[in-house]
Amino acid sequence: MIRAFVYSLVLVFALAVPADAADQFVSVIEDLPLIDGLIENENAAVTFEAAGGRIIEAEARGNIKPFDVVQFYDNVLPQLGWVAADTGVFERESERLELDITEDVDGGAIIRFSISPIKGK
Repeated sequence: MIRAFVYSLVLVFALAVPADAADQFVSVIEDLPLIDGLIENENAAVTFEAAGGRIIEAEARGNIKPFDVVQFYDNVLPQLGWVAADTGVFERESERLELDITEDVDGGAIIRFSISPIKGK
């Protein structure tokens, strides 16, 4: 009986976390996972606190297909409370997260994260 309960808990947690879940988070966005295979360029990070909210920019790149990056964030961000507002654009509370995902010359991905206040909220 206890084994069945423990097995059920393990199964629930295994299904709740995507197989390609990240071990790291973007340094200036503490609750935004960084997909495995990308390395953050911490020198490109910018943070600014304003009366209307925070403005944050970050960048990462790696030898991973841009399509896989899009799929990861389209799957993970809603689990973290972000709601898709447009392609590569998510909103949560009074913030907008924009993902600019491009392919580098070697076929890998470059992703730029940008958080800003939603105007009018």
